[in-house]
Amino acid sequence: MPELPEVETVRRGLQPAMEGARFVKVEANRKDLRRPLPQDFAHRLKGRRVLALRRRAKYLLAELSGGDVLVMHLGMSGSFRVCSDDGAGTPGRFHHARSRARAHDHVVFHMSSGVGITFNDPRRFGLMLLVPAEKLAEHPLMKAIGPEPLDRSFDAGMLARICAGKATSLKAALSDQKVVAGLGNIYVCEALHRACLSPKRDAATIATRSGAPNARAVALVAAIKTVLRDAIAAGGSSLRNHQLTDGELGEFQHRFRVYDRAGEPCVTTGCTGVIKRIVQNGRSTFFCPKCQNQ
Repeated sequence: MPELPEVETVRRGLQPAMEGARFVKVEANRKDLRRPLPQDFAHRLKGRRVLALRRRAKYLLAELSGGDVLVMHLGMSGSFRVCSDDGAGTPGRFHHARSRARAHDHVVFHMSSGVGITFNDPRRFGLMLLVPAEKLAEHPLMKAIGPEPLDRSFDAGMLARICAGKATSLKAALSDQKVVAGLGNIYVCEALHRACLSPKRDAATIATRSGAPNARAVALVAAIKTVLRDAIAAGGSSLRNHQLTDGELGEFQHRFRVYDRAGEPCVTTGCTGVIKRIVQNGRSTFFCPKCQNQ
């Protein structure tokens, strides 16, 4: 499933085509994705203007004129394809042809900016909802989401307070969307390696008994922010399904230090360790047992 960097790069790709533009026509080629589409979905969007396109955790949020928010989630295999309405695409240097099977083109937005935006989702785990703006924060999908890791307010003190007293591993805590928004298996593994922290360490040990941050918390927050910024700059990671809106593939997978590198040497300067794979909470964890021993 796409994580924060992948969703953010998609948001940046959609922003020029959507922000400030109106929905001229909307095609809903099926009634449901992971959930049913809102009743009268196409009719309710037609003529509305996108005032802003934001991201919250792994969700895209299009703020609409009239007071609603279009909530979109890519699911496991969803992607947006942006083309001019005459059908011309804008493939980049990492372009790989996407599925254009009509059966998988579930929603098409025709925008006043002159582009068509097609949501293609073979596995149909994606999501589109219309939520009144004043009720968004309390919507079940939003109200339990934790802090945004790239916000200035997310610091060592905040993470330490959240983790203090938690009876779970550091890997499990960081993978919990209630603890940190938008992180998933890839970037948790990568951040823990950069911070030289074991994924098996108790989450509570990044805080003192009073809940104050210690050196581990400081290093971990710095690593989370760095790995996310690096991944966004690289267009995210393309492993199975993630592609950008112009057809490009993200390239951060070529910079993984531990993820999916079991049996390979650690890239940390001076470290002679070998990357190991274990299973935690049903998910693969990749780490270096030699330099991630703190």
